[in-house]
Amino acid sequence: MRLLLIEDSARLRDLVCEAIRDVGWRIDAFATAEEGELALAAADYDVLLLDLGLPDEDGLALLRRLRRDGRQIPVLVVTARSAVDERIAGLDAGADDYLLKPFNNRELLARVRALLRRAPTTLLPVLEFAHLSFDLASRSVRCDGRELVLAPAERTMLELLLREAGRVVPKRRLEHAFSEFGDERSPNAVELVVSRLRKRLEGQPTGVAIETVRGVGYLLRDVEA
Repeated sequence: MRLLLIEDSARLRDLVCEAIRDVGWRIDAFATAEEGELALAAADYDVLLLDLGLPDEDGLALLRRLRRDGRQIPVLVVTARSAVDERIAGLDAGADDYLLKPFNNRELLARVRALLRRAPTTLLPVLEFAHLSFDLASRSVRCDGRELVLAPAERTMLELLLREAGRVVPKRRLEHAFSEFGDERSPNAVELVVSRLRKRLEGQPTGVAIETVRGVGYLLRDVEA
């Protein structure tokens, strides 16, 4: 999952980004409507977290423009505007949900998960391959019903491979998926995560193997097929 946060408070940006990354999602964060709109044009996002009191433009104006242009990205408005009329205005402008500041990070994550479940995308609620299952909402990985403990980066890598199970995933695509604006990862970072994931899966009855296709990328193969 890749989220976009448009919020002018540097401290809140840091706190939200930390909470999002702790569960293994990627997030890009910007302080202005202009920067956020440029990011939306440059990358695909699963959810937009949008503050309304932005320094260069009211967040509602940006939201209305996105909906007018046909952008269907789920939008969670995160704001201190608590009046009923203001909440109604946000929902009427095209927001999918509304979260008032201050908020608990657990509620933020729960609302994001709810938006992902309702999103009109091709995402499946659970990815399954061989003896592995990956619940996209809870970010839990199971092997024959038993939960596997994976680090956030390992879960993200497994998700990417599961989405293309049986097909080669180009290394460049994995590098892009692991990057965030201003934090581009080196090619070795992908190799290290793949190596750690392989070790986590070793000895488990997953029925899968991660193969390296030299010069191209990686393939999640069903070894029992």
